[in-house]
Amino acid sequence: MAERPDGARPGSLPPAVRALRHAPARIFHPLRRRAAAARLARRGLPASILFVCHGNICRSPLAAALLRRALSRKDVGVASAGFMGPGRPAPPEAVAAAAHYGVDLSAHRSQLLTADHARGADLIVVMDPSQRREICDRFGRLERDVLVLGDLDPQLIDTRAIRDPVNQPRDVFEESYARIERCVRELERAIG
Repeated sequence: MAERPDGARPGSLPPAVRALRHAPARIFHPLRRRAAAARLARRGLPASILFVCHGNICRSPLAAALLRRALSRKDVGVASAGFMGPGRPAPPEAVAAAAHYGVDLSAHRSQLLTADHARGADLIVVMDPSQRREICDRFGRLERDVLVLGDLDPQLIDTRAIRDPVNQPRDVFEESYARIERCVRELERAIG
């Protein structure tokens, strides 16, 4: 593919437009991060935490496994679920990328998010803001009970959402999983 004079690939946004597009997330991220950490600290240690992503085969199972390990000495239930049908395995790329963090996803099978799951969790952690809205709308949860995991990222961000790596190359899994690990570490600090 031939590059444009500004260095971008044909069909992609010019760098200046991309920078403007992500400016709100970058500008508001430090405020959101502090506010989310403060809310979590005020809550104290929840009795149950539910991680939710779209399919429950890549992002939420890793996040749940990492937090479950970090909180192993505390009496906290940690689970994961998704908006799609149950019983699906994690893809091979997810299993391989998770192994880098000492997490074995080979036996994982997706769980469907139900009203009982959503209403029974003290804290629900989602991978993007649209999932937060859907949980609040569908299950009557208050926004204060649903956290966007990307809001805790200690690094500069382009988006609040943690990218869904499903059907993507291994490097996308590695990038998403690195971000999840950073954010879960911050979550554990905030509630621990």
